[in-house]
Amino acid sequence: MTATAATGPAVDAATAERLAEALRCVTISREDPAETDDSQFVRLAAHLERSFPLVHERLELETFGHSRLYTWAGTEEDTADSADRPPAAAILLAHLDVVPVDDEAGWTHPPFAGVVDDEFIWGRGAIDDKSRAVALLEAVEAALAAGVRPRRTVYLALGHDEEVFGDGGAVRMARRLRELGVRADLLLDEGGVITHGVADGVDRPVATIMVGEKGYATVRLSVWAVGGHSSMPGRRTAVGRLARAVARVQEHPFPLRMTPVTADMLARIRMFMSEPRRTALGLSRVAGPAILRVLALRPQTEAMVRTTTAPTVIHGGVKANVLPQRAEALVNFRILPGDSVDAVLAHCRRVIKDREVAVELVGMSSEPSPARSPGPWFETIAELARAVVPGIAVTSGLVPGATDSRHYDDLAETRCNFAPIVLTAADLERIHGTDERLSRENYGRLLEFNRRLVEHLAR
Repeated sequence: MTATAATGPAVDAATAERLAEALRCVTISREDPAETDDSQFVRLAAHLERSFPLVHERLELETFGHSRLYTWAGTEEDTADSADRPPAAAILLAHLDVVPVDDEAGWTHPPFAGVVDDEFIWGRGAIDDKSRAVALLEAVEAALAAGVRPRRTVYLALGHDEEVFGDGGAVRMARRLRELGVRADLLLDEGGVITHGVADGVDRPVATIMVGEKGYATVRLSVWAVGGHSSMPGRRTAVGRLARAVARVQEHPFPLRMTPVTADMLARIRMFMSEPRRTALGLSRVAGPAILRVLALRPQTEAMVRTTTAPTVIHGGVKANVLPQRAEALVNFRILPGDSVDAVLAHCRRVIKDREVAVELVGMSSEPSPARSPGPWFETIAELARAVVPGIAVTSGLVPGATDSRHYDDLAETRCNFAPIVLTAADLERIHGTDERLSRENYGRLLEFNRRLVEHLAR
């Protein structure tokens, strides 16, 4: 059977407007907290409290900066001894902050206008990630109104600085949960979606439920030199030495490698592929090197089989006729499970082979998730996704970027990074890009998924 992107439940005007109002709050997180406009986060908090009165009346709320940790006590809490806390059902994550906008003039509608038309809800954060945050609150508010309560405790952790690595929000909320001795069945966060027309050789939408994420490191390469007049250069200027170092790092990538998660992903997706791809993937034990080389042909799939290398910033020199005294470059690595931050540094030094080039970490870094198989809740999330978008293929995967869930990784048996929205390749480019928007149909899917999730947690 060939699936279509089934029509999602209708989203009424009032529901769409609640998300749109959240998008009008300019909650841009900055690496320097002093540059963050706190008033916009206060405005968003007031909107959430007005829009979801039962959530704020009946759930316990703790704040960590502008991050919000809600505790929805389960019915088993009522009879448990205070020293014998039952395991939690779920930790449900989302984030309230967004990235800046560089090209406002290129947007169809102003990025923070929160425009709602017949087809889309427009604005920065419509996909990443206010829609998920608001949809979670919509589901809990509706459950409370219907008298529904989870059997075991559910936590909602809404971060305010995910886009700048979560130190002020997710890190503190995760620490609080550890202090409480929380251990959950499920950790659910952003990351995977349902793509349509993206997976090569698959004739239906593909839901990729991520079960972990790659690590993150930015390495600074820097060179110092004496300087002087450009008419009397030495054998290699600081810029030249740096350029050679950058070229060596890029020309000597990390080796291709099949991880257990990628093997699981391929085993699941091959059942939906046409021949000869299906048979080829079935021979992965003997054709593994060939499969790795095929995956490496496209950036989207290469990221699944190696630690990626991306030179992103370079500086050096002040004038055409002056020898530079300093030159530096930044190289970003997304680290495959099995590699490490230390391995990235060692790799850079080994391939550059130049003691005059300093190699050091800058900014935030994080290790990749521990290698793991999909947990017990994976199939439940898959079934909920199939109920919302019938006929899809479901597979596993790794988030190539960094999410708040890495801070909670040890707190749950099953980790899933997923939202049941159907996106094309063009839609994916809107995330952190121009004209970010979410169709009303997709928002309906997100609301229905969360409604079904809450219903499941109440069993």
